[in-house]
Amino acid sequence: MSTAAVDATPAPTAKGGKKKLIIIIAAVAIVLVGGGVAAMVLLKKKPADTEATEAEDGGGPAKHSTAAKHDPSHPPVFVPLDPFTVNLADRDAERYAQVGITLEIEDAHLGDQIKAYMPAIRNQILMVIADRTAADLLGRDGKTQLAERVRRETSRALGFEVEDDEAPAPAATDEDGKPVKAAAKKGAKKKKAAPVLPIKAVHFSNFIIQ
Repeated sequence: MSTAAVDATPAPTAKGGKKKLIIIIAAVAIVLVGGGVAAMVLLKKKPADTEATEAEDGGGPAKHSTAAKHDPSHPPVFVPLDPFTVNLADRDAERYAQVGITLEIEDAHLGDQIKAYMPAIRNQILMVIADRTAADLLGRDGKTQLAERVRRETSRALGFEVEDDEAPAPAATDEDGKPVKAAAKKGAKKKKAAPVLPIKAVHFSNFIIQ
């Protein structure tokens, strides 16, 4: 009777298999955790990079940048004039006004031209103020109209083309006194755009009426 050969290789124990399984699970867990952390870092970084890129390109929201409303490299230029003392057009009493005027211009080179034309400019301004009465100049509207007139006449004295103020024609009415809409004339020319004046604004530094 033959005896079966006995394999001398020891069979793996259950304890060794469990140990390998634990190592494999731990390695998988480390990989998963590392991948999750990396994904979170990338997702968090991407919006920031996108926002920075959009801000540089000018196509995205500018949350951290504010556009300047005024260009500091182009500040306005102010030209103060000597005060004016003018007799007003009041007939019932002798009234006069003391007015301080400052012209606002955009081109600094125009300041030299204003100095060269100062006699003509002062004459024009004196004539404009002398046409007004004390009642005309006491209200805010009167001062606003005077400032606009000074702006136009100063520009005219500097040699610029300035259109004359035209009083509006009275509205046509029917027999009952109701306004009648005027028919548009064929071939009527469109009104020209107002020319750009060299004087940007007129400011009053002093305004006394006596």
